[in-house]
Amino acid sequence: MQNKVTQLFGIQYPIVQAGMVWNSGWKLASAASNAGILGLIGAGSMYPDVLRTHIKKCKEATTNPFGVNIPMLYPNIEQLMQIIVEEGIKIVFTSAGNPKTWTSWLKKRGIIVVHVVSSLKFALKAQEAGVDAIVAEGFEAGGHNGRDETTTLTLIPMLRAQVTIPLLAAGGIATGNGMMAAMALGADGVQIGSRFVASTESSAHEAFKHAVVSAKEGDTQLTLKELAPVRLLKNKFYQELQALYKKTPSADDLKVFLGRARAKRGMFKGDLEQGELEIGQVSGLIDEIMSVSEIVDSILREFNSCKTRLAAINIDSKS
Repeated sequence: MQNKVTQLFGIQYPIVQAGMVWNSGWKLASAASNAGILGLIGAGSMYPDVLRTHIKKCKEATTNPFGVNIPMLYPNIEQLMQIIVEEGIKIVFTSAGNPKTWTSWLKKRGIIVVHVVSSLKFALKAQEAGVDAIVAEGFEAGGHNGRDETTTLTLIPMLRAQVTIPLLAAGGIATGNGMMAAMALGADGVQIGSRFVASTESSAHEAFKHAVVSAKEGDTQLTLKELAPVRLLKNKFYQELQALYKKTPSADDLKVFLGRARAKRGMFKGDLEQGELEIGQVSGLIDEIMSVSEIVDSILREFNSCKTRLAAINIDSKS
């Protein structure tokens, strides 16, 4: 299955394992790369020395390409970028910031740059900044999200009409059918996050993994738009947050309530009551914790089955 995405990254299948805070360390990234897709280390939850350790361990665990995802709103970004160069990383996904800030700096050092966006406006800015590819993330996605609440079904064809560089779809994709749908809309590949949270190699706490598997339709919600929109599983923390909203809190009130390390508390330490449990709507389709290789095999089998099924459909035009 060769196309623009596989050629750009040097991978077998046009699938990227998303770089997610507290979920995607070297074990997940290397397992993804060994399965023929692009694995990403999620640097957003890592201090510089921790990122260097994860990169070194990932190199030992795979000889296939892998990359690093860096949310640009995080501190220590200068140190993180320097470590990426020193360790010879050739693929960087940036998000949560202006792509002009780091794209040219990275590309001058021979690094492929991909930027994550949630709207056509920011996709065009990323393309103008010179990125090599774009991830278009719909409203369904877990974790930090776009403010406009544009769904993947709408976002991908909008971008495809005006973006000329390789385009990856993200948000609400966890299956081969979802991958086929995204590519039918114009995507060259997909980025998948939530499905890989519920994998044996994910660094998420086992309690969080089981919470994802148990999630049903309607169990997630996008909230905290006054600070940075984030999609969460509804738990005690979420319910207390909704109670606070009834009092019309200021942004400062929300910051105080949120506190520090809320996401680490939930996803990494397994506090299912007071932790921030970031996951996508597609969690309602996930019902089993599997290895990364099993997940990739399942996605590819379903993708090919869907392709065969659609090829048999013939709708005659009256024109």
